[in-house]
Amino acid sequence: MRYYISDLHFFHESMNTRMDNRGFPTVEEMNEYMVNAWNLRVNRGDEVVILGDLSIGKRAETETVLKRLKGKKYLVTGNHDKFLKDKDFDQSLFANIQPYMEMNDNRRKVILCHYPVFCYNGQYKKESEKMGGVYMLHGHVHDTYDQVLVDRFTSETKQVSRTIRGEMIPIQCNILNCFCKWSDYTPWTLDEWISFHEKRLKTGFPKLHDAD
Repeated sequence: MRYYISDLHFFHESMNTRMDNRGFPTVEEMNEYMVNAWNLRVNRGDEVVILGDLSIGKRAETETVLKRLKGKKYLVTGNHDKFLKDKDFDQSLFANIQPYMEMNDNRRKVILCHYPVFCYNGQYKKESEKMGGVYMLHGHVHDTYDQVLVDRFTSETKQVSRTIRGEMIPIQCNILNCFCKWSDYTPWTLDEWISFHEKRLKTGFPKLHDAD
């Protein structure tokens, strides 16, 4: 099984008390809650793609957390993952570390970047019986006003069609924010993120903050 999650921000006090307003009594309790939520879902043989900003902790702190988290971990690097700059960091704790990745997930192509990519690779591909679409998974914007702008772009783009080999094809524009707070800090499958965003866009998302 493969899961996705973004912006956990282990050890980041301000995410708990200000920007995300996570509401844990202490940052240490926030860390423990996220580790437990992860391990309740993920098994040893599962894969988890982290879409950036895993931890602002130092090398040793972050290594300790990573060793407790189950599964085979892939890191799509974010702007806060400064622990990677430590030459002694054990990069073998990740199966792969890249600023951008592309994967296949149950006959669907997945574009992976910490930052939302509006014009992503495969956006104009038509869904077929052999391939179930292309999805752009990201993090970075949390639940900020930037997410409102991403939603607006997605909604307007889906109303546009392009002529491809004589056929009018709607632009898919499947851009999904895998913000950890939305999943209660639990890594989710692609299907779970798709379902969540479909429901979220129907009910609206009024909470706005400035982006980090």
